[in-house]
Order: sequence, then structure tokens, then C-alpha cells
Amino acid sequence: MLERLTGAIERHSTGFGSQTAVPRQTLVALDEPIVPADLLYSPMVCFVVGGAKRSFAGERSWLVDTGDMFLNSVAMPVTAAFERLPYRSVVLHLEISALDDVLMDAGPQELMEMQTTAPMTPGIVDAVTRWVALLDEPRDIKALAERIEGEILYRLLTSPLGPALRQWAHADTAAARIRTAASWIVSHYAQPLRIDDLAAIAHMSPATLHRHFKTATGLSPLQFQKQMRLQEARRLLLRGSATAAQVAVAVGYASATQFNREYRRFYGLPPGRDTDRLLLSSVES
Repeated sequence: MLERLTGAIERHSTGFGSQTAVPRQTLVALDEPIVPADLLYSPMVCFVVGGAKRSFAGERSWLVDTGDMFLNSVAMPVTAAFERLPYRSVVLHLEISALDDVLMDAGPQELMEMQTTAPMTPGIVDAVTRWVALLDEPRDIKALAERIEGEILYRLLTSPLGPALRQWAHADTAAARIRTAASWIVSHYAQPLRIDDLAAIAHMSPATLHRHFKTATGLSPLQFQKQMRLQEARRLLLRGSATAAQVAVAVGYASATQFNREYRRFYGLPPGRDTDRLLLSSVES
């Protein structure tokens, strides 16, 4: 069932996270082992076509295996480990506007237990395959991409992921408010974070914000900010254009000592040694 989709990915993916000419589409192809990767998940649906990936966020971890799809409804920093290779997946980045008409067509749905992972149905596999295969005929993208994406969204709304996707799309829900709060932290991670101010942005009490935020992301708001800072610090260090002390200031730390301590606790090595390890690993691969 997945052979055609696998072939389409392999024809058009240029590596780890290839954005394509089709709007909101990313292809992922990984053949060689890599160290666990720092990623910033956006609201998206990931369709895993080959291999398996485990993601970690705070106290949460989840495995998405071949034939599964995964809905992520909030921007958040994660660590991803690829447990089985070769790994192939298609990512559909979600936009509220793309869901509006489809929600009306899908009609009401019974309240169901919320799910964020589920097996792909044959209908979803077929629609995603045609969506990726548009890359074989670039002249068809403008005319057909939006229509096929609409079909994928419709099929997702009527799948076990439907209730979670609907909650993500509706503006006045706890999920939407947490999405707003998380997006604010992503955009302002280097600034001081006051929970009262973040709660006001989310239109929640501080206690309610903390509870829903941790349920959605596996992290408290402060842990979320810390992980954002450390992942960005690692990225800057790998560029090699700044010292650890300079990077600490750039990502919002007032104390280089605190930065070094938290970096080592999170990654297992101090900044310099961790950077050397990653650079050596990339050379060997």
C-alpha cells in the first residue's frame, strides 16, 4: 500500500527535511544513523511511510512507526531519535485557513477520545500519494495541490485524529490558547518570561495555563523556554561564529555559568565538547 508513496518521496526528497514546490509539504528521507536531532515541531501532520521515529518533549515520548500518522497541534521543541532506518515521511504543515471550508463540509462529529497518532487509512495513503506525486508534474501543482490537500484534511477530520484536529482549528478552546502561548514563547524565547504575562496572552489563569500547557507539550512554560534557548544555543555554536559566552547572552542567559550548567545537564556534555562531538559525527557520516 505504501510502495508508490515511498517511491514518490525517494524521487523528490533532497535529504533531511526537504521543503517542496507544493505548498505546506515537506519530505523527509534518512538512510544513515544520526545523533538525536533537535527539532522545532510546528502544527503539522506527519505521515510515516518507512522506518520509525521516537520524539521526546519533557516527560512525554511517543513512537510513530511505518504506516502511522501523527498530529502535532502546537509549536514546540523536541528531540527526535530515528529508531529504524531507512526513514521516510511526508509532513503536511497545518494552516487554519486551509481547514475552514473543509470543516464545514465534514459536518458535526460525535465526541471521541482525543488521539494524536493513528494508522493511516487506505484513503489517506492514496490522497497523500497523489499529493506528493504532483512533483512529477509541476505544471499541475497550482491547479491541483489545494484540492488534494483539502481531500487529505477531510479524510483526517473523519479519522481518529479528527477530534484533536477540530480542537486545534477552533479559536475559543484551551488547545488554541495554549497554541497562542507556545507561539509567543517561540518568538520571544530570549526575553524574560513572566507567567502572569503569558497567562494574560492566553486568556487563562496562571494555574490553568500551567496545567494545560504541560498536558499539551510535556513541558512547563519555563521548561519550554529553556529547551528553546538551549536548542538555539546549540545551533549557534555549531555555526562556529561565536563563543559559548556570546551564545549564552544571545539566547537570553544573564549568567554564562548558569548556561554552561543547564547545557551540560540537558545534552550531557559542556558546550565545547558537545559541539566537537556533533561536528565529528557529521564528518564520519
